[in-house]
Amino acid sequence: MGDLLLVRHGETEWALNGRHTSWTDIPLTENGREQARRVAPLVGSYHVGAVFTSPMRRARDTAKLAGLDQAVVDPDLCEWDYGGYEGVTTLEIHRTRPGWFLFDDGVAPGPPEHPGETPEQVGARADRMLSKVDAALANNEGSVVLVAHGHFLRVLTARRLGLSASEGAHFLLATGTVSRISTEHGRPVIAGWNLRP
Repeated sequence: MGDLLLVRHGETEWALNGRHTSWTDIPLTENGREQARRVAPLVGSYHVGAVFTSPMRRARDTAKLAGLDQAVVDPDLCEWDYGGYEGVTTLEIHRTRPGWFLFDDGVAPGPPEHPGETPEQVGARADRMLSKVDAALANNEGSVVLVAHGHFLRVLTARRLGLSASEGAHFLLATGTVSRISTEHGRPVIAGWNLRP
């Protein structure tokens, strides 16, 4: 059975500025495009059986630039819905909510079409995605690649390791990186994290 490879999309202007970005479809910066290109040889060193990507342009462009043209778009890979904190930095949030921490406190309510998600809701979405990953691993020879977003992939990693969604706080994830979750004695383990070629 193959590994699970996690690719965080390349840099965007909002990622560079620390602004929470979920549904706002921000493009990659030129540096972000270069980060995505540099991911190609690293991901290409694995036999890839299936690729899934978030529907957001920054993730789809990363997949394409990384040579993952066969990616299937899956809405379960969208970033944590930040609700009322969309486009807002942590520093700005702390002005009105000192001590606020995303993985513990969730987000402020947003507009009806983007009300925000609790850590548990993001965890449930990650669990759905992991069921699809397991099906792909069982039906394909090779690894499964997910191209998505920082906070979501951190939650997904926690859930893969049998931890609560909030434990995703312990897995810092940089833009334009590849991380690998493998198995040892039948149990999931982190085999590589924040890898760059």
